[in-house]
Amino acid sequence: MENINILAALRDSFTLVILVFCSLLSFTVAFERWWFFRSSRRQNGDDLLARVSGMLKEGAADKALEQAPEDSPVSRLLDYALRHRETAKNDLAELLATKRQEEKLRFERFLGILGTMGNIAPFIGLFGTVVGIIKAFRDLALSGVGGPTVVAKGIAEALVATAAGLAVAIPAVIIFNYFTRRLKVIMSELEIFSARLVIMLKR
Repeated sequence: MENINILAALRDSFTLVILVFCSLLSFTVAFERWWFFRSSRRQNGDDLLARVSGMLKEGAADKALEQAPEDSPVSRLLDYALRHRETAKNDLAELLATKRQEEKLRFERFLGILGTMGNIAPFIGLFGTVVGIIKAFRDLALSGVGGPTVVAKGIAEALVATAAGLAVAIPAVIIFNYFTRRLKVIMSELEIFSARLVIMLKR
């Protein structure tokens, strides 16, 4: 059997064009999220709390705000807590919980696209395969010649759509699970930092 012409397959199958677009979208989102996670610099929470505690004892609350790195979830939590440090302990804990949810939304942005691509890409590929098989049998019926060879060639070309769907879905699922795991770690660290921060401010 002749090798499958990828360009011709793309021209003849609209599902392959859709899958190429899905693949480009997945890798664009993956790169954007990687850059965002990388840019959200992390810092040792205990060291930061120790420095902030010392400055608060000296009455230098404004200086304490400068201790956290810019554009990081820790710095935003610290800034929020220091600006509401006069609030009751339970209320401050609730406020920090809402702030953590805001941070979680920032990290979760666009991750749903990766999850969606991982779920729907195999079905798009399967749809393309079914359409291709229907077309192969229709062409056989119209030509009346060729026998199994014509059908086998058409089915082989149709199965490219299924392979393409899996090729899009598998990396998307792996990347989605990777970022989900990283997000869980970050949120756990923020929760620990918030609890210790509340205790430090209210002792």
